[in-house]
Amino acid sequence: MIVCIAEKPSVARDIADVLGAHTKKEGYIEGNGYQVTWTFGHLCTLKEPHEYTQGWKSWSLSSLPMIPPRFGIKLIENPTYEKQFHIIEGLMQNADEIINCGDAGQEGELIQRWVMQKAGARCPVKRLWISSLTEEAIREGFAKLKDQMEFQSLYEAGLSRAMGDWLLGMNATRLYTIKYGQNKQVLSIGRVQTPTLALIVNRQLEIANFQPKQYWELKTVYRDTTFSALIRKSDEEIAAEEEKNGGKKRIENPGIDPIANREEGEALVDRIKDLPFVVTSVGKKDGKEYAPRLFDLTSLQVECNKKFAYSADETLKLIQSLYEKKVATYPRVDTTFLSDDIYPKCPGILKGLRDYEVLTAPLVGTTLPKSKKVFDNSKVTDHHAIIPTGVYPQNLTDMERRVYDLIARRFIAVFYPDCKISTTTVMGEVDKIEFKVTGKQILEPGWRIVFAKDVKEPTEEKEGESEDVLPAFVKGESGPHVPDLNEKWTQPPKPYTEATLLRAMETAGKLVDNDELRDALKENGIGRPSTRAAIIETLFKRNYIRKERKNLIATPTGVELVQLIHEELLKSAELTGIWEKKLREIEKRTYDARQFLEELKQMVSEIVMSVLSDNTNRRITIQDATSQVEEKEKKEPKKRERKPTTPKESKPRNEVKRENKTLINAEKTPASASILAVDLIVGQPCPLCGKGTIIKGKTAYGCSEWRSGCTYRKAFES
Repeated sequence: MIVCIAEKPSVARDIADVLGAHTKKEGYIEGNGYQVTWTFGHLCTLKEPHEYTQGWKSWSLSSLPMIPPRFGIKLIENPTYEKQFHIIEGLMQNADEIINCGDAGQEGELIQRWVMQKAGARCPVKRLWISSLTEEAIREGFAKLKDQMEFQSLYEAGLSRAMGDWLLGMNATRLYTIKYGQNKQVLSIGRVQTPTLALIVNRQLEIANFQPKQYWELKTVYRDTTFSALIRKSDEEIAAEEEKNGGKKRIENPGIDPIANREEGEALVDRIKDLPFVVTSVGKKDGKEYAPRLFDLTSLQVECNKKFAYSADETLKLIQSLYEKKVATYPRVDTTFLSDDIYPKCPGILKGLRDYEVLTAPLVGTTLPKSKKVFDNSKVTDHHAIIPTGVYPQNLTDMERRVYDLIARRFIAVFYPDCKISTTTVMGEVDKIEFKVTGKQILEPGWRIVFAKDVKEPTEEKEGESEDVLPAFVKGESGPHVPDLNEKWTQPPKPYTEATLLRAMETAGKLVDNDELRDALKENGIGRPSTRAAIIETLFKRNYIRKERKNLIATPTGVELVQLIHEELLKSAELTGIWEKKLREIEKRTYDARQFLEELKQMVSEIVMSVLSDNTNRRITIQDATSQVEEKEKKEPKKRERKPTTPKESKPRNEVKRENKTLINAEKTPASASILAVDLIVGQPCPLCGKGTIIKGKTAYGCSEWRSGCTYRKAFES
């Protein structure tokens, strides 16, 4: 008998239908020589400290660093999970072959490998590797099953990530809590969580310490067109530009010196106001604008946050739902390209977009363009960009429909012609002071038709440029003009939104708008596309950040925690990005997993020694989150509650009792978690399944995922 194991019951049903297995049994579906079973995401997790040695049960500085000689896994303590695992165990013990049908990514590989390892599977294992759940994709995947050993490096990368998170999270959280938290507040530290918090805090401090500087702009209006005076660049700017082009070309530096004060500016206005404005040159350049890139997960989350104010976590759940409804491809991807083998399928996918026939009709019967900006095997590893499958979407929620619309339009647009533009630059002069204006004209809209008025420019509008078509100017013409002096102030950087924070995580804190450069920096990004949303949610849950409109603001606790940490290894996005790069290299077999763990062990030991040798009396302010919430509720009308999600990073856990008898859970994982007392428990992540949130019933607390089988229940205290 061949046992197939999927990550969810719904996926197992889809696979069973394709394989011809129709007999429903307890915990699996059987037929046609197959037994198709499932997990509920993670059934296993890494063991907790006290399960390695009893001395690690209590939190003490003398027990640090905790470095297990050999990591072990255990079954998550949940009756539903335990029952399903024993069914899987029985099937695997008697299987002739196992087919791993988990999600085709690092996390999916880890989930199923741990289950097979715990179940003691000994038979040969094959891997189903697909990018969508359509019947065609499943059949094609089963026709091309791969050997499990082909994905050994993927498993090793996932295992290294989990063990690395355990080592750093467990040790650093206990270390900082005991040393600086006064045993009253758990100070949660995470390999990705803390550098992400540091990004927000550092930006906030930049804004708070920003000193605005006054400057002036000289402009003049000629023939109803506003021209800006050219300002000479500084020596530093010139040096930077020359270095950028390798010193091959001398940088010209025309213009006047920056206007330092109002008197100087007014003198310039007086100097030119009665003299004629002369047009010195009119340049016209035709160019192209390419269609926006296809979506990877991060760019989709960014777009949904900008357009609909969806959180990163909400977008991830929505695209995951579209994937499970078979209308979109695998979502946890970090590439915006398609592989060459997708090209022959594109006409069929376009044909399936029946609600977009007005847009797809011009493409029917034509040979679709095959641009390197879309199809490039070298830019695709495990999965390609997110695109529609061609299956007609039905029963979508309004939120799902909006996300699907973004994906469908991007896919259609890449097959449309480039947008042709004409850029006109007009130069003028008054008494040897040069002025400039640039205007842009769309000659042929091309792909812009797909987005109508909704599309934004791929590049930010530059100073002195406008989208308006300029009047027809002729070189040598002249006439009266109206000069003006505009007072300006330098602006502080903007607070992070979820969209800009996701981009910063993707590029290890570097602000980059250029697509090509951003691709290069992705190698050093912090977190993975699939976990960044959970990291942001974790920061909300820990009361380290809050949201003001769309802006992410660090709470006093979050600011103090980052300022308390002196070890750059713990809070540097750049250093964390280097670790992430090594994890990707483990996946590609260019870096050794054992070396990565040895480096992390060494780093953890150094951090412990550094903190233990700190003789200052630094402490973090204890904030009562309860009173903050109550005060806020009095002032503000009740809003939709944010549902925190459990992060995928493996974290330590402990209960810490506070004066108000509220229990705060240190580091929750799906394995086991303490719960909050009183009604503060409501809205917290379920300590059993980790997917739902705690709700209040008539006689007990329960989990919002009870319909999906979660059995968590806590009776009210008398």
